[in-house]
Amino acid sequence: MSEYGLRAAGPDDIDAVLAFWALAAEGTSISDDRAGVARLLERDRGALLLAERDGVLLGTVIAGWDGWRCHLYRLAVHPAARRQGVGSALLAAAHARFEALGGRRADAMVLEHNDLGRAAWRAAGYAPEEQWRRWTRPLT
Repeated sequence: MSEYGLRAAGPDDIDAVLAFWALAAEGTSISDDRAGVARLLERDRGALLLAERDGVLLGTVIAGWDGWRCHLYRLAVHPAARRQGVGSALLAAAHARFEALGGRRADAMVLEHNDLGRAAWRAAGYAPEEQWRRWTRPLT
C-alpha cells in the first residue's frame, strides 16, 4: 500500500467528510450535517482526524476530549482501504492526542448491529462494558 498522511480536519474539509461518511460509515448521527461538523471544528480544531492519500480521504475518526473523558466517534475507513492499517493509524493518533491532553481512558461509540465495526474495535483492544447503557434525549 502506498503511504498516506494523517492530519486534523479544517473547515474546508466538511463537505468531503460528510460525503465520505455517507460512503464509508455505518449509520448516521443527528450531527452529520455541515453545522454539526462546523461546531465540532470550532470547539476543538484537533478532534476530527483524517487519513488521506494524494488528496483522497481514506479514513476518519473523531477523538473528542471534554476535559474529563476521551470519546471516539466516526471511525470509518474507505471500503477499498480496509485491512491496510488505516484505522489502526487513526486510533494511534487519537490515543496520542488523548495522552497529550491528560486523558486516562478512551471510550468508543459502536452500533450494536455493526459486526465489522465491533470486530475492528475488539481488534484494537476495546471491549464493551455491559454494566453501562447509553441514554439519550434529543435537545430539539
